[in-house]
Amino acid sequence: MVNIVLPVDFGDSTDHLIKCAVNFAKEIKGKICLIHVAPADIGFAIGDLGFQYFPEVEQNEIKEELLRLNSIEQRIIAEGVDCEHLLKQGVAGDIILEYAAEKNAGYIVMGSHGRSGIYDVFVGSLTKELTRRARIPVLVIPMH
Repeated sequence: MVNIVLPVDFGDSTDHLIKCAVNFAKEIKGKICLIHVAPADIGFAIGDLGFQYFPEVEQNEIKEELLRLNSIEQRIIAEGVDCEHLLKQGVAGDIILEYAAEKNAGYIVMGSHGRSGIYDVFVGSLTKELTRRARIPVLVIPMH
């Protein structure tokens, strides 16, 4: 069975990305390895006293994201595709590539939001980064 790494960010296009990944997994008889990478600074805020860390904010956000991952995993399994999930905090590109290597994945499935030009210069594109750095095929799903 081929492992397919599917990073999700819970954005507006997540449902479309999941649908495409499920169809792809069915075609190649693959298993979806769902991953969400939360920012490392999720519990930090800037206020009058400078940077402050609020562990309860981080814990609540992580708990909510895990619930969302569980829900997506159950939807994928209900479609007849084997699935597992992982949530980690850190630098998304590095973590996704590490996870793909750990799972001995055959593919990474990503969405493309059609952004280009100045956006990529200043912000960068995770999809673009992964297509450049991955040692396995990255299937890019158009999201526009």
